[in-house]
Amino acid sequence: MDYIYIDNSNLYIEGRRVSAVKQGNAKNIYDAMNNDILDSTYTMSFGKLHEFLTGNDLSKIKRAALFGSRPPPNDSIWRHAKSAGFELHLEDRNFANKEKKIDTAIATFMTKDAYKQGDPDEDLFVLVAGDRDYVPTLTELAADGYKVEVVFWNHAAAELKKAAHKFTSLDDHLEHLRV
Repeated sequence: MDYIYIDNSNLYIEGRRVSAVKQGNAKNIYDAMNNDILDSTYTMSFGKLHEFLTGNDLSKIKRAALFGSRPPPNDSIWRHAKSAGFELHLEDRNFANKEKKIDTAIATFMTKDAYKQGDPDEDLFVLVAGDRDYVPTLTELAADGYKVEVVFWNHAAAELKKAAHKFTSLDDHLEHLRV
């Protein structure tokens, strides 16, 4: 069985940076990051992302969870994600309109799933995020025999890539995942 956990904002924002580089709006990913250059036209298809991650073999998926901030009431983004097959975990933004609690929620769900129902000999845990906040979780899961794959853009934190059993880059799939 596979368990999939996605940090939606991290995936979306960094995908817009990768697209900005591919469109020639930034010299490289670090230029895009340092100068906050984004391709505002890039939107990812939740259906295509779900298919990419699951291979449409839903019999092997125990959980495909998408984590992010609660949108305004008239925003349909999460309805599309849910209809694509994702379990939704939404958190309210803080008073400064900053996203909070997403990384810890993902780490908590991964850990809880692994130790309550996971099997290190059979289950694969897939993290779709790129920052090194997840390294302690991956390190502990790996120490206990769990396999954790990281799927993200090439510029994911080197420490995170190293902690993963396997790293899969989304860069070559940028256009395939576009709406």
